[in-house]
Amino acid sequence: AMAKANQVWILSRMSVLVDRRPRYGETLTVRSWPRGGEKLFALRDYDIRDASDNAAVRARSGWLIIDIEKRRPLRPQQVMDALPLNAGLDALPSGAAALAGQNNPHKTGEYRAGYTSVDYNGHVNNVRYIQWIQDSMDMELLEKADKMRLDINYLNEILPGEVTGIWTAAAESGTDGPPPLCAMAFEGRKAQSGQAAFRAELRLWREP
Repeated sequence: AMAKANQVWILSRMSVLVDRRPRYGETLTVRSWPRGGEKLFALRDYDIRDASDNAAVRARSGWLIIDIEKRRPLRPQQVMDALPLNAGLDALPSGAAALAGQNNPHKTGEYRAGYTSVDYNGHVNNVRYIQWIQDSMDMELLEKADKMRLDINYLNEILPGEVTGIWTAAAESGTDGPPPLCAMAFEGRKAQSGQAAFRAELRLWREP
């Protein structure tokens, strides 16, 4: 129905908190629900719960409705008014961070948007950005982490064939419990224009 009106949902920002890694063979319940709107954003929460009804993963995302031809956001009220608010059912009350540029970044990777990176909307899929962040990190740090939090803001689309550099810097450790194993900030920059395509912060913790 939205495609006929030249409209599409675009993921604009997301925060994910992994409280623990689910185990192989474990039975889990995945839930998702709308959480109303915030200016131009339509919010949606998620969680992954274990057999004891404890959350292993919690997340919140912010979506835009985009006019495909004009590439401009539209107000989501027409769609959101038909959805429940689910007041009080907050997976991640703190929401997504408004990420800013970081000091003294260094380049840790470069990626070309190939066929398998592009989604239905004709640009790089949001999951690929997160994979690029992981691939630009030290594998040992990722494997040591028992808990992690990722905040990511998608700023500009990356089109097929475009090359994006990943720039990394130290980030503030945040307020989620004890000091993290590491806290890192990332920015994806288009190689040709230098334009920022996304910014993200990742914090990793290890259980004592």
